[in-house]
Amino acid sequence: MISSKRILALMAIGSLLVSPAFGQKRARDYGFDFGVLHPGQWNAITDVQGVKVGHQTVIKGDSVRTGVTAILPHAGNIFQEKVPGAVHVGNGFGKLAGTTQVEELGNIETPIILTNTLSVAAGIEGGIDYTFSFPENDEVRSVNVVVGETNDGYLNDIRGRHVKPTDVVAAIQSAKTGMVKEGNVGAGTGTICFGFKGGIGTSSRKLPEELGGYTVGVLVQTNFGGVLQIDGMPFGKLYGQYAFKNQLESADGSCMIVVATDAPVLERNLKRMAKRAIMGLAKTGGIASNGSGDYVVAFSTAEGLRIPYDSDGKELLEQSMINNDYMSGLFLATIEATEEAIINSLFAAQDMTGHQGHQVKALPIEEVLKHMSKD
Repeated sequence: MISSKRILALMAIGSLLVSPAFGQKRARDYGFDFGVLHPGQWNAITDVQGVKVGHQTVIKGDSVRTGVTAILPHAGNIFQEKVPGAVHVGNGFGKLAGTTQVEELGNIETPIILTNTLSVAAGIEGGIDYTFSFPENDEVRSVNVVVGETNDGYLNDIRGRHVKPTDVVAAIQSAKTGMVKEGNVGAGTGTICFGFKGGIGTSSRKLPEELGGYTVGVLVQTNFGGVLQIDGMPFGKLYGQYAFKNQLESADGSCMIVVATDAPVLERNLKRMAKRAIMGLAKTGGIASNGSGDYVVAFSTAEGLRIPYDSDGKELLEQSMINNDYMSGLFLATIEATEEAIINSLFAAQDMTGHQGHQVKALPIEEVLKHMSKD
């Protein structure tokens, strides 16, 4: 937690602290410093080499506030070069497509798609269309697209199902490395978090060389409730806005969390990392309420662990993976990056008016700083 003196100084110069990421301010631009590990160059999931993120934001008239976010484990043909993957269900009130095959085989073969609850089918169709666009996939007859969702129906005309498969393909094709746009964008366009405007957030951690030098990156789609904590400060309680009290909706909602790493970790330990991401959610005050779909999808980009679609007659795969005894650093990195990604989604979000005139205000950052200065 940052000191009171530093908070006061930052309040005075806060308007000058602008992240290079699309002009958006992030928590670190105000001096927050989550955890003990250092972020990567972009403090984003794209710090994991090869990972790309794309958004397609769908805003129409006064009622459509939704979109798609796509996370690509690598820039090649993912179906032909699958990556190790795992899924953890924190609370299962949701629709995460493609999970049983990931659980069974321990790999992911498409971009990971995030969208709204009633657009999961469009996400699957768009993912299939993208996979079929590769000539080397001409004979493919089965594709397991991983699609996660949160319900943006308060701000978005969700029953209109305005996300189309072409939007999914557009999000995938726009994916790139480097800085990631956060807040009211892509799958986070119409989401709400802790009663404030939620959205897309991301963060990363790079382990020191003595712990392997690996990178862990996290991207979240936040749409859940609880009692907001920012770097350990119980802002929801101090501000008087928390679950069951002064909230726009109930505490129910969802959070999609995507964890990427370049560490050579197979599905068993990826699942262990995914479980730790829920601890990061808890550090922000999330409570995984009855109606909250809290899911984690984790994957490794380590080239030596890729699984070819065509075994080419080879009976055995030769793979090297991290010993269990060396996983703790990756666990901590996952927790810290998840916590910061969630808070970044709030700091980047802006006020929004949407379906049926519903309005959601962004996190009042000046109030956050005032409460921190009193701590």
